[in-house]
Amino acid sequence: MDTLQTGDKISNIRNIGFIAHIDAGKTTVTERVLYLTGRIRNVGGVDEGTTAMDWMPQERERGITITAAATTSYWKDHMVNIIDTPGHVDFTAEVERSLRVLDGGIVVLDAVAGVQSQSETVWRQADTYKVPRIAFVNKMDRVGASYERTIETMRRRLRANPIPVQLPLGEEDGFYGVIDLIGGRALVYQNNDGKVSLTPPDEMPIPEDEMSQYNEYRQAMIEKIVETDESLLIRYLEGEDISEEELRQALRKATINRILVPVLCGTAIRGKGIHPLLDAIIQYLPSPADVPPVEGKTPKSEQIEYRDPDKEGPLAALAFKVVSDPFVGRLVFLRVYSGTVKAGGLVNNLTKDKRERMGRLLRMHANHREELEQVQAGDICAAIGLKDTFTGDTIGTQDRPLILEPPKFPEPVISVAIEPSTRADQDRLSEALRKLSEEDPTFQVRFNDETSQTVMSGMGELHLEVLVDRMKREFSVSANVGSPRVSYRETLKNRLKTEGRFVRQSGGHGQYGHVVLEIEPLERGEGIIFENAITGGSIPREYISAVESGVRQALDNGPLGGYPLVDLKIKLVDGSYHQVDSSEMAFRSAGMLAIREGATKSRAALLEPMVELEVVTPGEFLSDIIGDLGTRRAQIKIIEGQEDLQTVRAMLPLGETFSYTTALRSLSRGRANYSMEFKYYEPVSENVLKTLVNVV
Repeated sequence: MDTLQTGDKISNIRNIGFIAHIDAGKTTVTERVLYLTGRIRNVGGVDEGTTAMDWMPQERERGITITAAATTSYWKDHMVNIIDTPGHVDFTAEVERSLRVLDGGIVVLDAVAGVQSQSETVWRQADTYKVPRIAFVNKMDRVGASYERTIETMRRRLRANPIPVQLPLGEEDGFYGVIDLIGGRALVYQNNDGKVSLTPPDEMPIPEDEMSQYNEYRQAMIEKIVETDESLLIRYLEGEDISEEELRQALRKATINRILVPVLCGTAIRGKGIHPLLDAIIQYLPSPADVPPVEGKTPKSEQIEYRDPDKEGPLAALAFKVVSDPFVGRLVFLRVYSGTVKAGGLVNNLTKDKRERMGRLLRMHANHREELEQVQAGDICAAIGLKDTFTGDTIGTQDRPLILEPPKFPEPVISVAIEPSTRADQDRLSEALRKLSEEDPTFQVRFNDETSQTVMSGMGELHLEVLVDRMKREFSVSANVGSPRVSYRETLKNRLKTEGRFVRQSGGHGQYGHVVLEIEPLERGEGIIFENAITGGSIPREYISAVESGVRQALDNGPLGGYPLVDLKIKLVDGSYHQVDSSEMAFRSAGMLAIREGATKSRAALLEPMVELEVVTPGEFLSDIIGDLGTRRAQIKIIEGQEDLQTVRAMLPLGETFSYTTALRSLSRGRANYSMEFKYYEPVSENVLKTLVNVV
């Protein structure tokens, strides 16, 4: 295995992630990459439950990736930090936190299915964090595989600008290699009778019967590349030849600037196409030095500042993942953007304003660990000893503090009640829930005072099912779990002014807080905005944060069913204080009272989560499936055919999807499958509200 002194060669680091729709073959691609780079000695298989990256028992039993696993490999004098992310929408938080700290991504697509619903989701997430990416069209050996059709779905569904840099050689089970459009050669893999081939491909001249297609695609590729570089374009128009190296450099620049998306192909299960994919990662995806300096805000002034990836610069590192390891305890994953962290050194958690000791530093390989003495700018590691550091916190220095933007996570949409089976399980349950919520920002736990129940919320039925299974296995907790319930939201329909006054006199110092708020409805998805519009000092500045805290606390319980209020702008416009009796507690209470008073006066609306459902089914079952969706309040968006398969995309309430797996299996004799993704909250109609009154 190669080694690399990262501090001296930051340009030789790649921080990349594999992202995809479930079952596109992402983990298989990752496994082949790890084998070819010498990271693992045996090639694992998803179906056999022997993959290195899917190491959790739940992953191996279900054949899916649940948690983002990190590792480091080496290829041609480059260090490649790899994160293998889940493809199932229930675990989208793992994709979100990974993309926040990665410099490049490989989007794995199924050559038969093309772009699927979760492909769109991860693509949008990558857009949010401005992550350059390349695409790998996998499963080229399957019946019905089409390279051209997959690229077309990239243009249509992702609104991407794909640029094929390879052409497949052979079709379906006759797939035997690729044509390198830039290098002008064929990369041919030996036929190993359907077995895995991980030997390098043979470089050969392009077959004569492929020359016409090669010339056509190469011409189109060159034109796309030179259009991104003015000097190359001028030379090209003047009839000059553009060299292979110049094309690769221009394509690298266009990829890093997210103008073009290079597209490659292969079949990971057979090991074909992985060698040139590794080369493409090095050639086209950025190093930490190629991406813009990380942006953050100074703690007090909130001025925007930037940090270059300089090992000698002030420390700036982002905690993007927390894991409870049964052997070493609490692991905090860090992306170091600037400076150097050393094992055993003191650091500052700038988000919490706390001093912590950086214990051991580890290079992770899934659930295996290697000790490190220090980690420099541009690198990723895991740390032991950071007791008060959580996902999204910034580690830095007090003399040059800079707080980095944390990852953004969606709100949970489904809830279940959970209670310990026995009194002896109570403490273990509390500890398990605490540790799991520390690990997963989309997993929330609250206690319902009215029902005296502990309620846990997550992104879907599978998400909660896996967490309950982890409680049993990892924490030895036996618990009773209720039926899934939709996590509704509430909002207010009309604009109003409301007042909250908290006054208490009990001898000696009393309590006094008085606020006036304006409440304004917002568009769906805008969340809660709190604005301080106080002028003239009617409320001292030191009490403003307490008002906001009280407001946000009160918004957790809406007037209809006690669900959180969302999509509101709360403006603090006036109030009064007492020089002796006012306190933070008094103003927090006044903020709460104002919201409760306003919520009772305003017209409220119940919001239900809507999901986009994508069903892929043989054509003979299409009418029955559409009929069933009609009974579930679904709005059909599109029906499109592909050979004998039909794809149905529809919007419907999340509450109508419970047990859909069983229903679809029955309707299609087990031959159809589906995926779904939460999209937004939508007001329920008056008719539906009446049917839900018992639910809420």
